[in-house]
This record gives sequence, C-alpha cells and structure tokens, in this order.
Amino acid sequence: METTHVEALIGMLTVLGLLVLMVLPAVIGIVHERRIDRQLKQAGTDRAVERRHTLAGASRPARSPAHGPARSATSHHTARAA
Repeated sequence: METTHVEALIGMLTVLGLLVLMVLPAVIGIVHERRIDRQLKQAGTDRAVERRHTLAGASRPARSPAHGPARSATSHHTARAA
C-alpha cells in the first residue's frame, strides 16, 4: 500500500468511528425505551389478569367453616434442616 492509501484508510476508519460514537447513544436509548415499554405492557397484562381473578373470586360463594379453613393463593414453604 502506498502512503495515500494508508491515509485514506485511516480517514475512513476515523469517520466510521465517529459515526459509531454518535449513533451508539441513540441506539442504546431506543433499546432502553423498548424494554421499558415491554415491562409496562407486561405489568398491565398482569394487573388485568389479577383484576379478573379478584372479580371472579368475589362472585363465588364464601366458604363455610364446616368445609375447613380457606387456603390462601400464596404458597407456604417450610425450612428444611440440612
């Protein structure tokens, strides 16, 4: 390679490097916003499902004490000795 070619190559690499430095923050911002949007959408879906379950549970008849204690929706874990 001649000196002119090397200088042209260095110039192109410099311009490409500057382009990457200018575009990279925008790309990171777009990816961040899409992740936030996905999380908000999932939270809205979870809230709607929870609301449906709550409304469905409210329409069911209450359990009488004769049928035993009502079970909670959360799981109960016991500690085990190692």
